[in-house]
Amino acid sequence: MTFARPPFRMTRRRALASLAAAPLALHGVARAQDSQAVRICQSIALSGPLGDLGQAMHQGAQACFAAVNAQGGVHGRKIALLVQDDGYDVKRALANAEAFLADRSTFALFNCMGTPMIDAMLPQVIESGLPFFAPFSGALLARPKNGRNVFNIRASYPDEAEQLVQHLATVGIKRIGIAYQNNSFGKEVYEGARIAMDKHQLKGGAAVTVENNGADAATAAAKLVEANPEAVLVGLAGKPTLDFVKAIRAQRRGLPLYALSVMGSAATLRALGDDAIGIAVSQVVPSPAKSVMPVVRQFQQAWKATGTALEPSHLALEGYINARVFVEALTRAGRNPSRERFIESTWAIKRHDLGGFEVNFSEPGKNASRYVELTMVGRDGKFIR
Repeated sequence: MTFARPPFRMTRRRALASLAAAPLALHGVARAQDSQAVRICQSIALSGPLGDLGQAMHQGAQACFAAVNAQGGVHGRKIALLVQDDGYDVKRALANAEAFLADRSTFALFNCMGTPMIDAMLPQVIESGLPFFAPFSGALLARPKNGRNVFNIRASYPDEAEQLVQHLATVGIKRIGIAYQNNSFGKEVYEGARIAMDKHQLKGGAAVTVENNGADAATAAAKLVEANPEAVLVGLAGKPTLDFVKAIRAQRRGLPLYALSVMGSAATLRALGDDAIGIAVSQVVPSPAKSVMPVVRQFQQAWKATGTALEPSHLALEGYINARVFVEALTRAGRNPSRERFIESTWAIKRHDLGGFEVNFSEPGKNASRYVELTMVGRDGKFIR
């Protein structure tokens, strides 16, 4: 008995199936194949002093990707977000990043968290050419002008500081104290505030640093109170925020406090309790309760579908928005995109409206959003405008 030779198209189809099943390393890299998930990697604090921030950001992104994957993914490929906890520790974050970069199946780094961590990662990431998408930092150092593969979305810390200082100048505040974290994040906040204060011709009341563990928070608060500022700009995140706010409330209860977006996690507000009431906080995304906005409505639906016990928050919405922008760029890159095509498709995103939140990628060194609004912590621990 003899068997007829299969048509050429069948042979070719099997060959293609074989190639698609092989590891990406066999294809020279950086190209997501038809039957494979697009593998993106994230180093973020899921534990440690800023673990609540990282968990909210990560879960927000996962909510988006889960919704996209449930509908078949992007051009038939699902998105796999692999996460490694770095505990807001530079050495752990750098080790995570090096492992991601060494794995040729990694398509992009996504939403890695923390100014000191991103500062340590950037030289290797830029050299690798791997897309570095939506690093979670408002620092200018996270916006390198030579980083064509680095895509920042959130407004910068100077953008937030400018908004806060402008508000204080508008309401007649002249002596502004500053408390900032003694790391690269805090120094960026301080520098942004100083530039904004010079612009508005305001004299700083005093500036103090607070260590990452918050051990010197009470001493820092006492120094600021002694300088008698009319308001204090708080450039802190995580545990240092708790220790400093509680200390300064104990020493001068009615002193107006103004903080940046990274302060406002749900866990931080719960831990502060009544001490949080009245703190003004700048936000880089809309309120997660503002369901009149399509992007917020879609976030709420995706968040609910995950069944997470975490409360929806600004940080979770930011993670979701970052993921939405990633999906948009991946969609534009077409089937089987290379990293280079993905990079090109991201830079081609101009004035794109996600449903009330616009992103515009212009050039390396610039963030795609300048959205900043001021909120205040109300008596129920929720943000109000």
